[in-house]
Amino acid sequence: MFLYSFLYNHNVMVDAIKEYFFQNWILLLILGAFIVVLLITSFSNKKTTIRYIALLASIFLLSIVVFAEFYLQPVVENKVARLILMTIRYSATPFVLAMVIMVLVKRQKYFVFIPAALMLILNIVSIFTGIVFSLRFNETLNELELVRGPLGYMPFILCALYMVFLIVLLILRSNKRLVEIAPIVFLSIALTSGVVFPFVFGSKFAQIFCTIIAASLFIYYVFTILELAKKDALTGVLNREAYYIETRRDYKDITAIVSLDMNGLKTINDTFGHAAGDEALITLALCFTKATRARQSVYRMGGDEFVIVCRKTSKDDVAELVDRIQDNIAGTDYTCSIGYSYHEEGTIKLEDLLRESDKEMYADKNNFYKDKRAK
Repeated sequence: MFLYSFLYNHNVMVDAIKEYFFQNWILLLILGAFIVVLLITSFSNKKTTIRYIALLASIFLLSIVVFAEFYLQPVVENKVARLILMTIRYSATPFVLAMVIMVLVKRQKYFVFIPAALMLILNIVSIFTGIVFSLRFNETLNELELVRGPLGYMPFILCALYMVFLIVLLILRSNKRLVEIAPIVFLSIALTSGVVFPFVFGSKFAQIFCTIIAASLFIYYVFTILELAKKDALTGVLNREAYYIETRRDYKDITAIVSLDMNGLKTINDTFGHAAGDEALITLALCFTKATRARQSVYRMGGDEFVIVCRKTSKDDVAELVDRIQDNIAGTDYTCSIGYSYHEEGTIKLEDLLRESDKEMYADKNNFYKDKRAK
């Protein structure tokens, strides 16, 4: 009897593993390829690479939970096990999306996990109260079916909010160029489908949610690598080479240039070390990118020097851009000298436009240090 029970349970386990591999083979291939690419490229620093691998491991574990939940669905005796698995799935999905935000968005704070933690508490409570979900026996189908409680749609709403938050942050911190916006749009469509499609195609669509997340992240990462040659490795804004290439190509569309130069970087480096100086540059670059709008791109020219190239932008829009930059910098511990020049499209050479904005910027810097000495 013992031998029969052992062999039976062994066969059930083997069948379950085979079925998991059959259903999730594409996911496993994507995760494997993703990890290989992470390890052989120097695109990300060690901390970001570790976060990526932790995220991929979480997606893998979530896929096992999702598979087990649906695998047990026809078995009425497994009601408690299914409730626990549903609790894990509904709780893990927001956590995975919070991890996506932590990986893709630089300098994101850990408070992003708070809503997911609150959802976890609600889901645990729901096991006993049914406030989010419960299970009941369907005599017609002869199986357990899901029953949504008063907060039954809360996990989907929370996931949708996480996705909106992620996309908004990515757009705000991008250089507002089509080549960067396009993969963000693709990512938003892919993630949104994971929340919306279960209502269109039924609950079984949840079984490919992990594959959608992994595939969309992998494609986004590849797009990011392709753009790496144009990006400044430290700050994430466009680099000097990209400035020369892109301004030569569309110089007739350029109406304004904003020159920016950090104040006191040498003092920070000498006093607190170059790591503190790097932190200052990253912070300022973030202030610049948050302030830009469409057709306004930030470039790091070297050291603490940045320029923003404005294409087909009005003079009022440029002035508003400068105001937004100053407001953003006011919320930091750093200062920056700013100057800008404006002309109608193609009416002045780019070199002259840059020279004029640099002149204003250096005048602003002289005034800054003059006021500092006066104090």
